[in-house]
Amino acid sequence: MTAKRTPLGREVEQALGEVLAHVRGETELPCRLVDDPSAERIRALRRRMKLSRRAFAERFGLDARAVQDWEQGRRLPDRAARVLLTVIESEPEAVERALAG
Repeated sequence: MTAKRTPLGREVEQALGEVLAHVRGETELPCRLVDDPSAERIRALRRRMKLSRRAFAERFGLDARAVQDWEQGRRLPDRAARVLLTVIESEPEAVERALAG
């Protein structure tokens, strides 16, 4: 082991210090909560858009089987999918623009 501290090591130390300060209640860290959409909410979103599962999946770059599993409650969307579903719910055109670009 070396005694020399690398820039990455110093960055990790700083980040861990911030985490410890947060745990101790000494500082607030920014956080963003992304809720877990229920199967009913995902199904309702797709139906509001008047799309089949396959069309919804293709339009937003999702796996059709995953959409089916989410809607039937067999699987929960991972964090990235939850964020994407949140954006689709509020501004589907933004997702389409991003995917087209």
